Amino acid sequence: MSGSQNYINHVALVLDASSSMSHLSRKVVEVADQQIAYLARRSQELDQETRVTVYVFADQVECVIYDKDVLRMPSLRQLYRVGGMTALLAATLKSQRELAQTAQLYGDHSFLTFVLTDGQENASHRCPDAHNRDPRALVGAVAEMIDLQEDNWTLAVLVPDQMGKREAMHCGFPKDNIAVWDATSTQGLEEAGQVIQQATEQFMVGRSRGIRGSRAVFSTGAQAVNKDTIKAAGLAPVDPSAYQLIPVARDAAIRDWVLECGHTYRTGGAFYQLSKSEKIQAQKQIAVLEKKTDRVYTGPQARALLGLPDTEIRVKPDHNDDFTIFVQSTSVNRKLVKNTRLLLML
Repeated sequence: MSGSQNYINHVALVLDASSSMSHLSRKVVEVADQQIAYLARRSQELDQETRVTVYVFADQVECVIYDKDVLRMPSLRQLYRVGGMTALLAATLKSQRELAQTAQLYGDHSFLTFVLTDGQENASHRCPDAHNRDPRALVGAVAEMIDLQEDNWTLAVLVPDQMGKREAMHCGFPKDNIAVWDATSTQGLEEAGQVIQQATEQFMVGRSRGIRGSRAVFSTGAQAVNKDTIKAAGLAPVDPSAYQLIPVARDAAIRDWVLECGHTYRTGGAFYQLSKSEKIQAQKQIAVLEKKTDRVYTGPQARALLGLPDTEIRVKPDHNDDFTIFVQSTSVNRKLVKNTRLLLML
């Protein structure tokens, strides 16, 4: 195909509308509408076409919006009604099966689906969309479908607890495409919306760099970093003469340690190793260190690579055998942790 490819995203929300969601129903509409407004804004900024599909499920699975231009989406206020049981597996199967019939002619198409549920599967075997299969066969059908999806398909699920996470893994959902949310409060749903938005941001920025799908859509932090994602993000290594890695031998304030090691302290020039879960502000730079070579990558793409939006966000250090994350310090008192390293830009 000649010329640059047109990026076309097919984003689906598959929303639990069982009776137990009734205390959250207004918030579901608000969070979904916010996600759609955000998708519309980012689609224009990144010059990507985004089409939205919405399914709601209880005893039955209903498609209420199909592949509609995100810039022309109505509010879900009239479309989301709660009542009934939880046909979670039938909803997953039906949404993916029907979306697979979407034309993918011309352009670079990618499919991203978020399934949100507050409970366990309990109704699919009675749902016509599941073709009356018994519960065990349904789990197998979902696992097989996920296994056979092409690399431009991303299927993620938000579940209410660890039991839900185990069941989702049993159904073949990739571990890093499963998030746990607090289904007991509107605050929990608000946070789930932020998680979806962050995952979508990572997905869309990745799209603009040629990444077609993800099996780690909820991993922010070190898990999202590997040779392929670094290359796709267009990150270039920093000149080795422009930085120094200094071992931290004891707990100390960042400026004190830099001076003690015989260097000049410049605000913003020192990066600490991310060693615990913490909030990172929008203006903070990120650096990624390849452990084997001590090569350092930095720049605005480093934030995008980790799926960090341009707002404050909580990030987990995550364990990664090959890469370490460093965060820019703008404070002189930032406590360095013993046995980590300090990255100093010279």
